[in-house]
Amino acid sequence: MKERAKKLKKEIPAIFLAIKDKDTPVIAKIFAGLTVAYALSPIDFVPDFIPVLGYLDDIILLPALVAVTIKFIPEDILEKNRKLSEGMWESGKPKKWYYAVPIVLIWIFIIVLLIKLIR
Repeated sequence: MKERAKKLKKEIPAIFLAIKDKDTPVIAKIFAGLTVAYALSPIDFVPDFIPVLGYLDDIILLPALVAVTIKFIPEDILEKNRKLSEGMWESGKPKKWYYAVPIVLIWIFIIVLLIKLIR
């Protein structure tokens, strides 16, 4: 489990750099943007205070997003960005409020959808 967490910590900065890489395909940039936004968001899709489910998103959702994103990024581009990202976030990942925007929008969409279904 610790080894997977270490690998994730190395992959997310590389994915972050791949977004800025002009050779990264558009679909890969979209998935990379979602992955990085979720990874850096101060808000989880399922809040951590919800027993069991709160941590499942960190254990399942984030690694799944990383895996899907990596499939869309060509290997040479990913490897180049892995090298560039070494030690990039050793002092911790950046925390910016705007990384939470996609998560908040998803929750608003879900709430509006539930309200419409209830009526």
